[in-house]
Amino acid sequence: MNSAVLESPESVIAKAWADEDFKAALLADPKAALKAQGIEVPDGVTLNVHENTDRVIHLVLPKLPELALVGEALDGPGDVGACGCHGCGGCSCGGGCSCGGGGVCICW
Repeated sequence: MNSAVLESPESVIAKAWADEDFKAALLADPKAALKAQGIEVPDGVTLNVHENTDRVIHLVLPKLPELALVGEALDGPGDVGACGCHGCGGCSCGGGCSCGGGGVCICW
């Protein structure tokens, strides 16, 4: 099963931009359109496809990653506590910062 579209949708987006029929199918029935391209969406997963326009913009909020994974990506395994939020003024680990309250800091 090829579920790469769920992690990296760039090739599907490029095909939709280049092929109006595929785009229409993708908007109407995403799972069927992807299946026709050899891409299976796992059972139990709902896939919604929306198109931004000049008058409609969709903002997608990604699932909050597990804090252990955020720390691991930034500092390597075992350094989860290395990042500290400073009132959304930045992270002690260097990158940008989004604070979720309660001392939760998502850094990038």
